[in-house]
Amino acid sequence: MSATVFLITPPFTQLNTPYPATAYLKGFLNTRNITSFQSDLGIEVTLALFSKNGLTKLFEQVSDTAALSENSARIVALKDDYIATIDHVINFLQGKSPTMAHLISKRNYLPEASRFRQTDDLVWAFGAMGNQDKAKHLATMYLEDLSDFIMECIDTHFGFSRYAERLGRCANSFDELYEALQKDYTYIDTVLLQIMEARMATVQPSMLAVSVPFPGNLYAAFRCAQWVKQHYPNVKTVMGGGFPNTELRSLKDPRVFEFFDFITLDDGEAPIENLVRFLEGGLTPETLKRTFYLDDGTVNYTNNKACADYKQGQVGTPDYSDLWLTEYISAIEVANPMHSLWSDGRWNKLTMAHGCYWGKCTFCDISLDYIRLYEPIAAGLLCDRMEELIAQTGQNGFHFVDEAAPPALMRALALEIIKRKLTVSWWTNIRFEKSFTRDLCLLLKASGCIAVSGGLEVASDRLLELIEKGITVAQVARVNKNFTEAGIMVHAYLMYGFPTQTAQETIDSLEMVRQMFQAGILQSGFWHQFAMTAHSPVGMNPEKYKVKKEKDAIGSFANNDIIHLDPTGADHETFSDGLKKSLFNYMHGACFDYPLQKWFEVKVPKTRILPDYIASVLTEEEYNPMKPTDKILWLGHQPKVEFFTKSKKGNTWEMASLTFESKSETINIKTDQLQGRWLAEMLAAISTTPNRMTTVQEIKASYEAAGLEDFELFWDNKPVNGLYKAGLLRM
Repeated sequence: MSATVFLITPPFTQLNTPYPATAYLKGFLNTRNITSFQSDLGIEVTLALFSKNGLTKLFEQVSDTAALSENSARIVALKDDYIATIDHVINFLQGKSPTMAHLISKRNYLPEASRFRQTDDLVWAFGAMGNQDKAKHLATMYLEDLSDFIMECIDTHFGFSRYAERLGRCANSFDELYEALQKDYTYIDTVLLQIMEARMATVQPSMLAVSVPFPGNLYAAFRCAQWVKQHYPNVKTVMGGGFPNTELRSLKDPRVFEFFDFITLDDGEAPIENLVRFLEGGLTPETLKRTFYLDDGTVNYTNNKACADYKQGQVGTPDYSDLWLTEYISAIEVANPMHSLWSDGRWNKLTMAHGCYWGKCTFCDISLDYIRLYEPIAAGLLCDRMEELIAQTGQNGFHFVDEAAPPALMRALALEIIKRKLTVSWWTNIRFEKSFTRDLCLLLKASGCIAVSGGLEVASDRLLELIEKGITVAQVARVNKNFTEAGIMVHAYLMYGFPTQTAQETIDSLEMVRQMFQAGILQSGFWHQFAMTAHSPVGMNPEKYKVKKEKDAIGSFANNDIIHLDPTGADHETFSDGLKKSLFNYMHGACFDYPLQKWFEVKVPKTRILPDYIASVLTEEEYNPMKPTDKILWLGHQPKVEFFTKSKKGNTWEMASLTFESKSETINIKTDQLQGRWLAEMLAAISTTPNRMTTVQEIKASYEAAGLEDFELFWDNKPVNGLYKAGLLRM
């Protein structure tokens, strides 16, 4: 087998599902008749390490046991148990041996080291999640123990979702990484390059294209390229992906090109195609698209603006072939159903839109094309791609990895999924827009949406305005209530340390978060500290936000993160541990009555937020008057209609009884006979089968054409307004 382009993701990114960049590029290359092969070296290295043969060799690397920590010494003493159980654990986490859950969850099968100290109350933690998830959690702790052992005894750079990440973070200079690459191979390097050797011998490519999404992939990417340069000098090497897109935009160090012939920025389709044509001899260097290369010892950058990027409808469907889709490992690190989505389950990854439709958040790299250039994909095309991926992968779970999925497109996608009768589960990133009404959330749920994640960020109205997030805390609470009551889980990205944020605002933000968890409208979250980046509004205009650059990002290698001072804000570092510890407990439904001050090692102010603030926001009546242009949709089954005569004090009325069967209950309403006939006919007309939704104005016209009166009185009161339980929605 041979391919023009060998696409790889170097270790390590995710264990449960492939990072989608290479699948996107392979799908595009298919449309251009360019042959390619792809590998996720992260899962391949993981499975080589965590096997009976792999662990046997791993333990052989440890000769001096006297210098080991107590924890690692315990693991060495139990090495036979680890070697005997590892293949069974991996098979279980791959979904190939589900009955192992009974054995694992008994707590007398797996060897246990320090990570298991976190798992005291598993009956409480997994009461809602079940035996399989409990066993996954225990098996994850088992693997984390082995990871700790590897970091101490074999390779300090090791980590399941990152490798040598420190060498890639804030690397303004290439010196430290370059020095590391001159050293002998680590044991993990050896395992990686043995796999690389086998793949190169089989694929025989003319180009190695390495996708580097994160700093934790960078070192391994350079090791792979270095090995190819040594053993396949005629193969051209190219780097692209999230890391170079943000960090290497002002690259100047020529030593980088000892490893990579080319580095491309932003969308990879046109740059890769142009490079292939260039290497075939059909193009000159000046025609390359957003590409760095070395010319006579000098780093050059060329961007052929005459070459347009491809529209989203032209890039093809992601192609997951070649990847080991049945071998990925589902792990549960935290006993929280929403939080586990990132590590548990195999998700096909797609985007609803290129870029961000909001594009204003001041902490975000909104000046870069991958966010700045917004281009949505038609719902029909999205569903076509979903059906193709289901057929290709056998998996009907989708993670839409948008910066922020647009509500209108989410609605259109949901309608298309329902119309095609697709059975899918999906989740995505959103902004907490007020347009996520109760009815829209119910529609999304009906289409298979199981979760959303969005940026609550600082949970302070003053700072949210400064960030230009376009939301308020109260709005987020109401939207989260709508999602939660529809049965959709919610994760919040949380930020602390934004410029000028005071200690009081930090504690008040935590109180807002605590109340949302206590109210049950937030299921998961993650705190991260604000980082100033060169391409964000804060980074480009720090004076406006009252911060100072301590050290600019300008260097010869990676230039994005900027060290800054916040003279008017709090000492943000001191809040880190307390914020994370409190959140961990809130995610497990614990410690809501614990005083906020107790989470912190330093003295912090008392919150000024009223203890019932979120509860009061949620009980406020939301007035949402019906407008003639509102769209009406019926998701339910057609009712059983029966007619009867009602008598009272000598008077009789011809009545209709409409019985609706939903998946969980039976709903019956009674109306005037003529109204009942019209309602049954109207529900059939506005079901999801037609290609467009009907407006309130059109429904009113139909009602009046049937000779009926007082439409608003009939429609906006009982019994009709009780039909939302059976599937009547207003958009």
